[in-house]
Amino acid sequence: MHKQPHLVESRAMERRMYVWQYGTFGMPVIVFPSAAGMAHEWESHGMVDALAQLVGTKIKLYCVESNVSEAWTRKESDPKWRIGRHMAYERFVIDELVPFIRADCKTEGIPIGVTGCSLGAYYSANFALKEPETFRYALCMSGRYDITEFVGGLNDQDVYFNNPMAYVPGIDGELLDRIRKHTTLSLVCGRGKWEDGNWQEAEKFAGLLGAKEIPHHLDLWGNDVAHEWVWWRRQALHHLSATYAN
Repeated sequence: MHKQPHLVESRAMERRMYVWQYGTFGMPVIVFPSAAGMAHEWESHGMVDALAQLVGTKIKLYCVESNVSEAWTRKESDPKWRIGRHMAYERFVIDELVPFIRADCKTEGIPIGVTGCSLGAYYSANFALKEPETFRYALCMSGRYDITEFVGGLNDQDVYFNNPMAYVPGIDGELLDRIRKHTTLSLVCGRGKWEDGNWQEAEKFAGLLGAKEIPHHLDLWGNDVAHEWVWWRRQALHHLSATYAN
């Protein structure tokens, strides 16, 4: 399998950002990491190998680092500063990473998928809903979609527009039409160890999407399915095959 590291210059983040590319052919899929925030996380945990039958033929993976430690897990920092750091990362993804990927694919405007586990699922859902023409499919595994617990009670406009559980009920008009037309979300979660709270939130989030007739699929796995990589490998292969293999 082709594997190539990149350092993408980012004015938004004021540094170079690590991206690991896997495969040379196929539809591009951005992988957002979990709370670890590392670009090589999926390879380290066997996710890339688990998708070997797809990578390089049906999909190309772009595994990018995140600034999750600045935005979400460093709770001693000021919440206003932290949501600002998330918004800087958002500008990096939309204004710098997406053009880099499209140039690498040599196809202007090529649709891009997004996926991730745990916090990576939140990133995927948020990007797909805010930029549906760009991110046509989001595979969200074991995610939480309400960020209020990460921002210490801060409830301003910046938090609202990055909190899917808050803003989805208010989506209407042209944006709602664009989302319905262009993107689809798969919400996947087990109901076993360390998933309590996650699957219930996925179920509630699916209800909000359904009320707005936003294309989505809720896939809750059994009580033996834990918040662990062994299950995410199976879930990723199942859903990415269903989306991209045909």
